[in-house]
Amino acid sequence: MRSNESSIPSPTTQLRLIAYIAISMLAFAANSIFCRVALMQGKIDPESFTTVRLLSGGLFLWCVVKFGSPSRPLRGSWSGGLGLFLYAYAFSIAYVSLGAGIGALILFGAVQVTMFAYGWIRGERAGSRGVVGMLIAFMGLVALLLPGANSPQLGSALVMISSGVAWGVYSLLGRGAADPLAATTGNFVRALPGAALLAAYAIWRDEAFITGTGLAYALASGVLASGLGYAIWYHVVKCLAAYQAATLQLTVPIMASIGGVMLLGENLTTRLVVISLVVLGGVAIAILPSGKAA
Repeated sequence: MRSNESSIPSPTTQLRLIAYIAISMLAFAANSIFCRVALMQGKIDPESFTTVRLLSGGLFLWCVVKFGSPSRPLRGSWSGGLGLFLYAYAFSIAYVSLGAGIGALILFGAVQVTMFAYGWIRGERAGSRGVVGMLIAFMGLVALLLPGANSPQLGSALVMISSGVAWGVYSLLGRGAADPLAATTGNFVRALPGAALLAAYAIWRDEAFITGTGLAYALASGVLASGLGYAIWYHVVKCLAAYQAATLQLTVPIMASIGGVMLLGENLTTRLVVISLVVLGGVAIAILPSGKAA
């Protein structure tokens, strides 16, 4: 999508990119569901959840890289590892008290602002279609998630905003990754010292607790929704403009809400269906090329 007219990708390449985008967004939504169930129902503490998530994700990715090519070096950076760690820990802390829907809105609203601002500073211009589509999608999310919901605690909302900023920075760093899988693995490995400190802190405070269910959700979050999902996202994000990557992620709260209906027994309402179409329509306006450009 960042290609110019002289290097338009083939239909097969475009379809593959769309499939990767869909998998990435589903992985992000799955993380919200896993965290909501595990943390809000008291199955595991936030520090242990974050530690298991990062450790299992890093181990899974390291095995994939080394089994595929033992001499393949790990990539990534310490700034990427720090961004990943701050995002994951703040994400867990915030979801202790925030619902999945409002938490996802705050998270990806912060992501959108961070990535759009970066792109604007770097000279990327979304154009009128991009701006209009992004505003439609964002306002659709506000209409879906804010009215009728309890106001979030200020502290938890600020923590989730910090998580969104960290994820936005992490995504932007991934745009320069030549080897997305090795870069994601290296970032997970560099996030592990922070995870070890978290585990030690929870044990020292005598606040660490892990049930079998909590451990299962944390492992699923680490291996599938984080490790595999983020490696695919690092591959995707380097093909997108910053505003496109930011706007795409506004589909995640919709997916999280639908996941709540399908997996957690929440009600499917006409309002959810209509506003989901509004959000997805706004994303399509912002992402898809106009007829002339196509």
